[in-house]
Amino acid sequence: MKTDFADLALDAVEKKNSVVVVGLDPVPERFPPVAQPTDATPKTVAASIAAFCCNIIEATLDSAIAVKPQIAFFERWGPPGLEALAEVVACAAAKALLVILDAKRGDIGSTAEAYAAAYLDPAGMGSHIHGITVNPYLGADSVEPFLRRARDDGKGVFLLVRTSNPSAAQVQDLCLGDGRPVYEAVAELVRDWSAQAVAPSGYSNVGAVVGATWPEQLRRVRSILPRHWFLLPGYGTQGAGPLDVVTGLDNNGFGLLVNASRSIIYAWEKQQESDPRGQGYASAARTAAEKMRRAIAEAASGTAPSTSGGKAAP
Repeated sequence: MKTDFADLALDAVEKKNSVVVVGLDPVPERFPPVAQPTDATPKTVAASIAAFCCNIIEATLDSAIAVKPQIAFFERWGPPGLEALAEVVACAAAKALLVILDAKRGDIGSTAEAYAAAYLDPAGMGSHIHGITVNPYLGADSVEPFLRRARDDGKGVFLLVRTSNPSAAQVQDLCLGDGRPVYEAVAELVRDWSAQAVAPSGYSNVGAVVGATWPEQLRRVRSILPRHWFLLPGYGTQGAGPLDVVTGLDNNGFGLLVNASRSIIYAWEKQQESDPRGQGYASAARTAAEKMRRAIAEAASGTAPSTSGGKAAP
């Protein structure tokens, strides 16, 4: 039976009054001593990564609606790393969390088909993965295999539109001949490509990755994509705050999935003096995730302080 990502997201946001996505970017060198691998072999490191991530998932379950594993941090460790990824994905799905794989795949049609099959089809990890990030800069044929799964199977597809990294402007803010910046043209493509992937809720299964660090541009993309889910990186460590995030809410007060990675999974670092071995790393992550959930909810309701951590649009 088809279950649409867009409807799952809406249900999760409403049930938990949360938009928190926990980014899983596991760097063993930053693990607390209590979670460090006992040796540097890929198999041992991968096992430590899986254990660390599953503990973070369990700790943040009350506040988070989704997790976003970044595939590079798993691929780094070869086949054992991919086995760890599969374990982490299954762990999150078993807790009824949405799983969005941050893979940013983008290649010619036949290769894109293989990528889409690998991560979205039931024969692979796709039985536990609800959505994936995709790079649209090779055009329609490179995204069609993913779009087809959004239409036919209800999978979530998040296309890069305006990313949070500082040098994104070098390409994404370039002006076209008609005066539009590139990111607006891409947003319009997302609108066109997503027209046949609308879920019963009225939201599309095809969404956009838009950096929370650029609230004015986030607002502009929302005007182009009024009934789409946005995956927002940039919260916390990269500088975006709650008031930056809520500029992207749609007219119904929904449409956002806000990712924070380092500020949650490494929150233990702020208490190293009192907890040098990091025994409370999971508890620190739980506190950070709930603090984020509350801050964004307050900003959305208009009760947040009037400070903003993001950057003005250039």
